[in-house]
Amino acid sequence: MKWKLGIFIIGIFLFLVPSLLAQETPLNIVAPADAQVLRVLVKNGDWIYSGDEIATLKDIEGTSIILRAGVSGKLEKLSITPFHYVKKDQVLGLLTPTAVIVDTPSSEGIESLPSFGDLLQRIFKSTGLAALVTGQALDWKEGLGRLIMIFIGLGLLFLGINKGFEPLLLVPIGFGAILSNIPFAGIAEPGGILHYVFEVGITTGIFPLIIFMGVGALTDFGPMIANPKTALLGGAAQFGIFTTLLGALVLSGFPGIDFSLRDAASIGIIGGADGPTAIFLSSQLSPRLLGAIAIAAYSYMALVPIIQPPIMKLLTSEEERKIQMVQLRYVSKVEKILFPLVVLGICALLLPSAAPLIGMFMFGNLAKECGVVDRLSHTMQNALINIVTIFLGLGVGSKLSADKFLTFETLGILVLGIVAFGIGTAAGVLMAKLMNKLSKTPVNPLIGAAGVSAVPMAARVVNQVGLEANSQNFLLMHAMGANVSGVIGSAVAAGVLLSVL
Repeated sequence: MKWKLGIFIIGIFLFLVPSLLAQETPLNIVAPADAQVLRVLVKNGDWIYSGDEIATLKDIEGTSIILRAGVSGKLEKLSITPFHYVKKDQVLGLLTPTAVIVDTPSSEGIESLPSFGDLLQRIFKSTGLAALVTGQALDWKEGLGRLIMIFIGLGLLFLGINKGFEPLLLVPIGFGAILSNIPFAGIAEPGGILHYVFEVGITTGIFPLIIFMGVGALTDFGPMIANPKTALLGGAAQFGIFTTLLGALVLSGFPGIDFSLRDAASIGIIGGADGPTAIFLSSQLSPRLLGAIAIAAYSYMALVPIIQPPIMKLLTSEEERKIQMVQLRYVSKVEKILFPLVVLGICALLLPSAAPLIGMFMFGNLAKECGVVDRLSHTMQNALINIVTIFLGLGVGSKLSADKFLTFETLGILVLGIVAFGIGTAAGVLMAKLMNKLSKTPVNPLIGAAGVSAVPMAARVVNQVGLEANSQNFLLMHAMGANVSGVIGSAVAAGVLLSVL
C-alpha cells in the first residue's frame, strides 16, 4: 500500500513541475547605477531570448553598458523613449518570462521557438541598413548623422587620393571617420580598437610627440642658423594663434556655440599650421573638439598653395616680390649639433611646458646631425613616423562621430581656422616688410609667409611665387629658414598656452 502511495505522490510531482515552470512571473527591467542615456533596441511585444540585448545605456563619458534580459520572455511594457535620460534603479519596462521545456512537444501554454520569418526579421534588425534606414535601433537623427559623417569620410578620402591634399593624414582620418560611424560595429567605442588607439596614443600625447621627433629628424636648421633674422618671421606668424583665440571667445556668444578659454586656445593653434602641435594641445586642453581641430589644421595645411598666394600678392608689390637675396653662408657641422642642445637649454630655463614638443623635435634633429646614429635617424624619418601617422590618422578619425562633429561649433572652428591661417601668413609678410625698413640687407617679404609651420609646402609656395615675379629669384632656402623657425614658434606658443591654462 505504501509503495502505491509513493508512486501516486511522484506522479503528482512530475505532473505539477512542468506546470510550475510554465507559469509566468513578471520581471522588472531596472536601470543600472551608472545609467545616463538609454538607446532602445526593442519595442513592446518583442520576444526576448536569453542573452539578447534589451537596451544599450551610455554614460556621459560615452561608456556603453549592455542591459540583457537574462531570461526568455515577451516584453510586455517599455515605458521609455529613445535617448531618454534615466535614473539609478528606475524601472524601464516589464518582461514576462516563459519557460521552454526541452524534449517536450509544443502544447498550449508553452511558447515554441521563433519561426524562420521571425529569425530573418531579427537578422535584418541587427544590420546597419536597418539602423540607418528604418530607425528601429537608432534614433533617426543619429542614423542620418552617421550617414552624413560617412560621406564626409569619403570626401576626405577623395581630397587625399584624387587631389593629393595631405594624403598621409587625410586618407587614414577619412577611413577612421567611416569606421567610427558604422552602426553596431563599436570600433570607436570602449572595447573597439580605435578607442584604445585614441586613448593610448592621442589622449596621452604620445603620437604627436613621436611625429615631432620624426619631423626633427627630417629638418635642416642650416638656413635659419645662417640667417637668424628669419626666426623673427617664424615668431611673427604665430600672431594668428593669439588673434584667433580672442576671435573664438567672441564667437562663443553666438547661439549653439559655447567655447571656453581652453577651447579658444586649442582653436587658435590652427593658425600655426602645425598638425601635431594642434593635436597635442587640443588633446590636453579640449579633447571634445579634437576631431574638428585636426581636420581644420590638416585641411588648411593641404590648401597652402591656394590660401597663401592671394594674401602674399595682396600685401606686396611687384618690385618687392622681385627682390633677390644674397646666398646663405656655409653652416658647419658643429653649429648644427650645438643648435638643438642650445634651443633645448633655453626652453628648459624659460618655458618648461614646451619641453615635450621642443625636446622631441630637437632630439630627432640631433640624431640626424650628429652622424653616429644613422640607423636611428633613418627609423625616425621613415618607419617610425609612418607607423605613428597611420594610427594618429585613424585615432583622429574615430572622434569624427556625428554627435561631436555636426554642430555649429564645428562650423565656427572651420571659419576661425582659416582666419587664423590667413592672419599668420599676413603677419609674417608684414614683419618681413618691417625688417626691410630697419635693415640695410634687403629681405624679400614673400619669405615671411613661410613663417607658418607647414613644412616644406609653405617654403615651396614662396619659391614658386618668387619665380613668377623673377625667374632668377630662388627663395627656397631662405624660406626654409622662416619655415623651420615657424615650427619652433608654434611649439613655443603651445607651451605658453599650456602653462597659462
